[in-house]
Amino acid sequence: MAHLAQLEVDVHNEETLLEDLNKIVTWIEKLKELDTTGVNPLVTMTLEHNIFQEDIPQASLAHEKGLANAPSKDSNYFRVPQVKE
Repeated sequence: MAHLAQLEVDVHNEETLLEDLNKIVTWIEKLKELDTTGVNPLVTMTLEHNIFQEDIPQASLAHEKGLANAPSKDSNYFRVPQVKE
């Protein structure tokens, strides 16, 4: 986690950054003036509830069918570029 004190700021951008930070603090102070009594915290940005499918056990996908559209395969495995040197 980065902290504001650890940000490296170009000397040419200091004034702009200071103005932006002051605007943010002013906005937060303005929000503190609102009466939020009885207002529940926002938990999600949608009204949808439990949009996940039911977890029902079923037969596994056959290797051949799973690899049918693989751009590169080797026997029963997907071939991917090497990620470790």
